[in-house]
Amino acid sequence: MKRNMFASVAVSTLFLFGSQAVLAQQDRDRAQQDRDRTSGFYMGLGTGFGSLENDRDEVSDFIGSGASDFSIDDDDNVWRGFVGYNFNQYLAVEGFYSDLGEVTLRGNEDGANSSIRSSAYGASVLGKLPIGPYVEAFAKVGAAKWDADVRGNLGDEGRTLRSQDGFDPVYGVGMQVNLNAFLIRAEYERYDFDSDYKIDAFTASVGWRF
Repeated sequence: MKRNMFASVAVSTLFLFGSQAVLAQQDRDRAQQDRDRTSGFYMGLGTGFGSLENDRDEVSDFIGSGASDFSIDDDDNVWRGFVGYNFNQYLAVEGFYSDLGEVTLRGNEDGANSSIRSSAYGASVLGKLPIGPYVEAFAKVGAAKWDADVRGNLGDEGRTLRSQDGFDPVYGVGMQVNLNAFLIRAEYERYDFDSDYKIDAFTASVGWRF
């Protein structure tokens, strides 16, 4: 009886240690797979919200309305997609397209409204700092071809409001969590379209690393 109990305990102990060894090896394998993906392609899609950083006079100058008595509503969703390449765990390049939503200008006296819908596409260089095995911080700088489409009749009805476009800097910071092939990202970006029109975007994204 004692020998049978001893054998059962021994088998249970071996099974426990064996299970722990297998789990530890699986953790090591996953960590190695994650390290193997520090170089290579990735892509993602995200959403969030944008915020206009200019006052009424600056926005009026930007679209040529000549109006000053209006309120600004810039509470709108932002959408973005990106494709990038990691050279290593410290450096990456990224191409992106961003739909920056719509800013609405509401006249306080005559009720006239105008809207400015903005979008941008371009490329950035990312400098990354690993924080532990799964998390990294990053900062990025790049350039964007942007377009701001203006619609409506704010201000003097005889004026033609100006749609704008250009090629200007974009930069930002963020954090990314790498879970094997998947990535989860949160970031802030500044789209510096014009001295009279700057948009801050706050987005959360999910993606895939190849």
